[in-house]
Amino acid sequence: MSETGTTYREAMREAIREAMRRDERVFLMGEDVGAYGGCFAVSLGLLEEFGPERVRDTPLSESAFVGAGIGAALGGMRPIVEIMTVNFSLLALDQIINNAATLLHMSGGQFGVPLVIRMTTGAGRQLAAQHSHSLEGWYAHIPGLRILAPATLEDARGMLWPSLEDPDPVLIFEHGALYALSGVPRPGPVDITRAAIRRSGEDITLIAYGGTVGKTLSAADALAAENIEAEVIDLRVLRPLDDVTIMRSVGRTHRVLVVDEGWRSGSLSAEISSRIVEQAFYELDAPIGRLCAAEVPIPYARHLEEAAIPQVATIIAAAREVVTS
Repeated sequence: MSETGTTYREAMREAIREAMRRDERVFLMGEDVGAYGGCFAVSLGLLEEFGPERVRDTPLSESAFVGAGIGAALGGMRPIVEIMTVNFSLLALDQIINNAATLLHMSGGQFGVPLVIRMTTGAGRQLAAQHSHSLEGWYAHIPGLRILAPATLEDARGMLWPSLEDPDPVLIFEHGALYALSGVPRPGPVDITRAAIRRSGEDITLIAYGGTVGKTLSAADALAAENIEAEVIDLRVLRPLDDVTIMRSVGRTHRVLVVDEGWRSGSLSAEISSRIVEQAFYELDAPIGRLCAAEVPIPYARHLEEAAIPQVATIIAAAREVVTS
C-alpha cells in the first residue's frame, strides 16, 4: 500500500491474489511474473505466496505461452496470461485470433476458452515505438473476444474475477501510465458489459477509455469553468461496445468528441463515430469530433511523445471546436 492509498498496480495484484485464493484452478503465467515480480511489479510477492506451480515464469515466446494458456483453459484451468506490452502480443496473434477467439465456434460449442490475457498498453512513459502503442482497437475488431480497458482503481480491482468467470477469452488492457495512480478504491463487483458515465453534463459528450479517461475528466473540469458542461463516458468495454449508454448520452448533449490514443485511420474512434451516425444521426447538432494519436510511430523524445498523443489541452481545444461549430 502507498501512503496515499492503493495504487493501480496494487489493485491489480489484489485482484489476482483474490482470484487465486478463491479458485485453485486459477494460475498466473508470463515473462518475469515470478521471481522478478512482474515487469511492472504487478505480481510482486505472489510467487512467495502461491509457489512456482501457480506463478509460472515463461520463456520469451509469446506464441508459446499464450498457446499453453489456451491449452490449460481447454483442460479446465483458469489461466491468467500476462504479456509485457501490447506490441509483443503481435507475436501471439495466431494463438489469440485463430485459436482462442474461434475454437468455441469451430467446435460447435463444445470447447470454450475461459482465458484471461492481461497486457500493458499506451504511451507517455518514454518507452519508444516498440513498447508504446495502443492497439486495443485491433483486438476489438475480432468476434469471440471480450476487450476491457480499466481506467480506474475500482475497475483494476474488480474486472478480473468476472473476466475469469466469462466462458470466452477476455483481454484486459492496462495503460502503463496508470500503474502509479493511487487512491482508495470502492469495493464491489464491476459490470464488464457496460460503459460508465464518469461525469454528467448537457453540452457535449466526451467518450474516452483507458489512459485517456483521466485526461478527459481534467479537460471537462476546465471546460466547466467556461460554462461548458461535458458528460464523460468511460467506455471500459471495447468489445462489445455499449451502444445504449453512448446513444442515450448523445440524445442528451447532441454533440460528441471521441478521444482515442490509437491512430485515427481505422480506429476505435471511427467505429464509435459510425455507430452514432447510424443510430443517432438526427440527435446531432454538430459533426462528431475525433482526437487521436498522430499517425506516426510513438517517438522516444518526451516532447515529441507528448505531442503525438491526446493531452488535456488538446482535448479542451477539440471540445471547444465541437461546441462552437
